Amino acid sequence: MQLLDLIEITVVNLGYELVDLERAGRGLLRIYIDKSTGVNIQDCETVSRQLSHVLAVDNVDYDRLEVSSPGLDRPLRKLKDFERFSGAEVTVMLRIPLDGRKHFRGILQVPNGNNLSLEFEGKSGPVLLEFTLSDIDRARLVPQIDFRSSKR
Repeated sequence: MQLLDLIEITVVNLGYELVDLERAGRGLLRIYIDKSTGVNIQDCETVSRQLSHVLAVDNVDYDRLEVSSPGLDRPLRKLKDFERFSGAEVTVMLRIPLDGRKHFRGILQVPNGNNLSLEFEGKSGPVLLEFTLSDIDRARLVPQIDFRSSKR
């Protein structure tokens, strides 16, 4: 079984979503998890403990395991990510430039089948950029942070 499949099955069976997996230098295996109510330190600990056992049984070579939330600028990789975060502000980097641009920032529209769209402010007003998952090099949420206190 491939490493990605092994980790995804384990994470999903624990009730989480596997957002990303990366192998970094010095044997670091980094896993990003999410769930609808957000991820806390206990969630990361639960997944880390279970993955340690699973990876040991399957003799996966790594030195350190790091499990964390995807952060405020969460990457969007799967069609269901684009469905879940429609209406949110995102940045998209295309593989091939469109009208001389690769980088776009705007509001993600509800997907239409496999077709995705992003509304952004062009020189002459709002523009709707249409693309597919295969057109995307990277896509991330734009963090929305409110520093005002809710207590007054």
